[in-house]
Amino acid sequence: MASAAASSSSSMVKNVAASPMERNGLTSLDQKLAIAKRCSHEGVVAGAKAAVLAGLASAIPTVASARMLPWARSYLNPTAQALIISTVAGSAYFIVADKTVLASARRNSFKQIDASGFEV
Repeated sequence: MASAAASSSSSMVKNVAASPMERNGLTSLDQKLAIAKRCSHEGVVAGAKAAVLAGLASAIPTVASARMLPWARSYLNPTAQALIISTVAGSAYFIVADKTVLASARRNSFKQIDASGFEV
């Protein structure tokens, strides 16, 4: 009974080791890690650019309206202005970074499928 369990577990180990995902070992894992780091770096850079642009695009009308319009002058203190600007910049950062990382991951997954010989 014990030998049957040992032989079945050893055959399972052989099947796992022979799977296509484990064929290249650590080299494949290092390549995947490098691709993931590059994808996340691209997302951070694109998100930062979008945050700067969105911050400027929202700061100009927010500050101008707080100086010129009577309603905005009385209700939009500097804290409210900063909150409006930072909310726009932060949401632009996360939206663009997320879209960039997902697009890069999708592009890399299609390259991986093409390299394995399967049709897309």
